[in-house]
Amino acid sequence: MAAERKAKAARDTLRVTWVRSVIGHKAAARGTIRALGLHRLHQTIEIADTPENRGMLRRVDFLLEVEDPHRSAKGSTDATPAGNTSAKEGDDS
Repeated sequence: MAAERKAKAARDTLRVTWVRSVIGHKAAARGTIRALGLHRLHQTIEIADTPENRGMLRRVDFLLEVEDPHRSAKGSTDATPAGNTSAKEGDDS
């Protein structure tokens, strides 16, 4: 049972990259970045996909890039995120 839990925990990870500086942001943002285990700008870590970690990521999402390596490996062919389209659909001007 414990081995099964460890195997599941190894699969349920998120890859987090710190991409924007905390200079000029509140101390809470700096503390959250540190609590996630990030020490240097452009550092990438893998953390467990838990509700607690998701909450911390949501608090500082403007400073990070987050990807789910297992979800993206399942065949997502769309290269651009859903919210980042350069041309609006249906705009024929």
